[in-house]
Amino acid sequence: MDGLQVETGNNEGRDVVLSARGVTVGFGSKVVLDNLNLDIYRGEILGFVGASGTGKSVLMRTVLRLLPRRSGNITILGQDFDDLDEPQRNALDMRLGVLFQQGALFSSLTVKENIQVPMREYLDLPQSLMDELAHLKIRLVGLAADAADKYPSELSGGMIKRAALARALALDPELVFLDEPTSGLDPIGAAEFDELIARLRDTLGLTVYMVTHDLDSLFSVCDRIAVLGKKRVMVEGTIDDMLAYDDPWVQAYFKGKRARSIVPQSGHAGEDSLAQDSRGK
Repeated sequence: MDGLQVETGNNEGRDVVLSARGVTVGFGSKVVLDNLNLDIYRGEILGFVGASGTGKSVLMRTVLRLLPRRSGNITILGQDFDDLDEPQRNALDMRLGVLFQQGALFSSLTVKENIQVPMREYLDLPQSLMDELAHLKIRLVGLAADAADKYPSELSGGMIKRAALARALALDPELVFLDEPTSGLDPIGAAEFDELIARLRDTLGLTVYMVTHDLDSLFSVCDRIAVLGKKRVMVEGTIDDMLAYDDPWVQAYFKGKRARSIVPQSGHAGEDSLAQDSRGK
């Protein structure tokens, strides 16, 4: 199956919000992604996994135009950035939200001011309205009201993640990119953040692209999983599809010593109440 992408399940008729076709990315003589294809469907939480150094974050940054690609096409919400003028690109950017791995909050700005950065960049709003919107986003992600005037140095790791998520939601995006959202969190905090993501998806109608190593996130909130390996997406589908896929790394990842001891039979982990918690084991 070397070099062959396997897509399981019936996705016919589903609304594709992100499509990558033939994407190749490299640095000098090193090719990181080679002829990669990927689809993300409206309303789903896609977990994107792969061994360290395979290019998970490279792909996300390429999709966001933070890194150049050598070839291929990327369409987001039915539009190709390459075909858009600057005002159209800005309009499309406003429909996207991003949470980087360490939060990437501006240390010299308060939480409220961090959330207002995208508003200042793309909108022309009075300060009073921006303050009201920032407080709304703070409540939306489960932070206390007094977090608004705190600086990142005054926040715990979990609070930083939530503040960064509030900033990602500042412009009411349709598609949200999360880079290792539960990294550095304790098991309880990570589980609560997963629940928050799922609740926001359901409440706001988001589509979520989640780069993660966290098995519990994959089992508990992801509707589909895509595995990156051999410079492309090897397989995409449900947890059950991952368990059935005949590849040594995929098998070791999903069935190894740190994997859950009981696998949900429904193909979705929300019912897996008896599963062993893999974090911290």
